[in-house]
Amino acid sequence: MGDPCGCGPQITAKAWLARGALGLSPFFVVADPRIFDGLCETRLIESPAQVPDVYETALPVLPLTAPLATSPVLGIPNQRFAPAIIESIETATHLALNGVVAGVVTNPISKAVLYAAGFKHPGHTEYVASLCAEKSGTEITPIMMLVGGGLRVALATIHIPLMQVANHLSTDRLIRIGKIVADAMLTDFGITTPRLAFTGLNPHAGEDGTIGREEIDIINPAAESLRQHGIDMSDARPGDTVFHEALHGRYDAVIAMSHDQGLIPVKTLDMWGGVNTTLGLPIIRTSPDHGTAYDAAATGSARADSLIAALKLASQMAANRAKAMP
Repeated sequence: MGDPCGCGPQITAKAWLARGALGLSPFFVVADPRIFDGLCETRLIESPAQVPDVYETALPVLPLTAPLATSPVLGIPNQRFAPAIIESIETATHLALNGVVAGVVTNPISKAVLYAAGFKHPGHTEYVASLCAEKSGTEITPIMMLVGGGLRVALATIHIPLMQVANHLSTDRLIRIGKIVADAMLTDFGITTPRLAFTGLNPHAGEDGTIGREEIDIINPAAESLRQHGIDMSDARPGDTVFHEALHGRYDAVIAMSHDQGLIPVKTLDMWGGVNTTLGLPIIRTSPDHGTAYDAAATGSARADSLIAALKLASQMAANRAKAMP
């Protein structure tokens, strides 16, 4: 569902209305059906098994255990909706963990709304990962990857201040990330011999240590270890050229050292159609690569491009994962 005061209801309705023209795989939404009033036809379902019978004539809605306490005011965040937002995430994730659905596509949330209600996780990604870890009983390292504009870019660090990025990098962590990305390229993206690249942290990838030693001391040793494990991984490549190289076929995915270093090229190339997907999970999870867009929600002008791309990518990943299963 995402935040019902944001763009989620509008873009979900727009995606459903375009389902036939775009050939979208059947989907349903875990939500209070009232948030779609005036947007599209809806029909309540008791189980995902009912989706095929409903999907062509109405947006299937699996209702929350309790309706929203009040009607959302578009564009105005309301922390009273936090429990419903969290329930929607939990329900969708558990359905995927139990194999009832092929994947989860999460509409945007406002972390500030959830924090104000006592939410303890940094964001969507970490919360979904915690639910998966609880179910599996194993430690999970969620990796954010942005897909769009012809690029696949994973992030070594996410929402931390730029001054702290170097302190959050380690050779062991980069090795773990490299293995997760390589496995995802094979399993979820259907690339049998993936070619990966690390960006450098510093200008010119450190210029042989003259502009910083993180490449020599942290990144390149991780790349060497990954190559020893049979993964085609480059040493640190300059951040101002590696995305051009990937765009022209040299690499299938790039692992960027910081949030903006990785997201700027993707969003520059495809501002509206980029997708955020979480690697390293036992389930498929994708999401639009934008936020709640309260302003656009208030005016009814929210664009569904990114959600539609997220739905398509989730379907493709599910098909690839099914093929990869023994």
